[in-house]
Amino acid sequence: MPTERLSFTGSTGVPLAARLDMPEGPHLATALFAHCFTCSKDIPAARRIAARLAAMGIAVLRFDFTGLGHSKGEFCNTTFTSNVADLAAASAYLEARGMAPDLLIGHSLGGAAVLKVAPQVASAKAVVTLGAPFDPGHVTHNFAGALETIRAEGKATVDLGGRPFTITRAFVEDVEGASLAQSIATMRKALLVLHAPRDAVVDISNATGIFSAAKHPKSFVTLDEADHLITRPEDAEYAAEVIAAWAGRYLTLTPPAPPIGAPEGVTRVSEADPSGFLQDVQNGPYHHALADEPEAYGGTNRGMSPYGFVAAGLGACTSMTLRMYARQKGWPLAHVSVDVTHDKVHAQDAQTAHDTRVDRFVRRIILEGRLSEAQRSRLLEIADKCPVHKTLEQGALIETRLVGADELAEPVR
Repeated sequence: MPTERLSFTGSTGVPLAARLDMPEGPHLATALFAHCFTCSKDIPAARRIAARLAAMGIAVLRFDFTGLGHSKGEFCNTTFTSNVADLAAASAYLEARGMAPDLLIGHSLGGAAVLKVAPQVASAKAVVTLGAPFDPGHVTHNFAGALETIRAEGKATVDLGGRPFTITRAFVEDVEGASLAQSIATMRKALLVLHAPRDAVVDISNATGIFSAAKHPKSFVTLDEADHLITRPEDAEYAAEVIAAWAGRYLTLTPPAPPIGAPEGVTRVSEADPSGFLQDVQNGPYHHALADEPEAYGGTNRGMSPYGFVAAGLGACTSMTLRMYARQKGWPLAHVSVDVTHDKVHAQDAQTAHDTRVDRFVRRIILEGRLSEAQRSRLLEIADKCPVHKTLEQGALIETRLVGADELAEPVR
């Protein structure tokens, strides 16, 4: 996905570092992502969710809050209120670019900030939280041992995730005084709450509080064994899949007409995990699948293999062709299923003139219904008229060209 590195002015007047992940195809909607407490825009979960949304046409702006990551300013001068104001500034920046956010996503304390700012972002139609606290003051448990010093001396340096951070009395008082119930109840947006039951940082009861305070439409999905930071790739992938599928119900993701010469639109395949073979396969904003290789071939087996997709195309086309023919004839075909296997065989085994290796697809067609033998025989003949069957049998012309860097930039719509 094309990524633009940029900065915009935050709530305290300093530049905030951001990444704008754009779809490789048409831009259909925009999401604004808020990271977790003391994290950054570049944590794995944020990157994976952004990549998945970009694959379905949703641009994603993820940025570092004041004093964190690559953003300017001092973290010790920030509060929960300033984080919310940073989010409002990010929303205003997107709106100024003609990309007002349609979707707000927040992780942990970023989720609480998203819930707080949501009523102010009129363009947003939906909100997603991941492991978010219902009470923002919950974050103080991360440095509970230093609270007495902070209250007495005004600040203290604490260790969070192996890094030193200065926490001030102003931050503690601000976050402890923050309340989300009213904002959640009045935001008038669809809500998706994602939370792991065994989250050791933000207890699952927080998800209950958020969900109870919200009005419909609202949804809750468990993240099962995921940790609070959603560090495992499979957990981040699952969260991304759920968000993408859910968001499609509330955002207007109408793609432009397909290009001339491609009546079915563009199927885009892009790497989901450059360290392995996992691929995102996207056809328009609604149709998504994963491609991978088996573990024996260095993959993670989280999607069908490329040949599995070819076999699926043959099987699906065969079944559709048989259904269409039986429907036209009025025959009592109750159900069709097609098993397809693929192998490499010697050309001589396939009754060709050359002893080379060729691909062999074997179909096993199961027809249910009170069909006569003549009808079954005719349907077997019709199976060979399936368009994908003909393509595989006759071969196809494949044209390939390398896309130049100047062609990667898509106009923002």
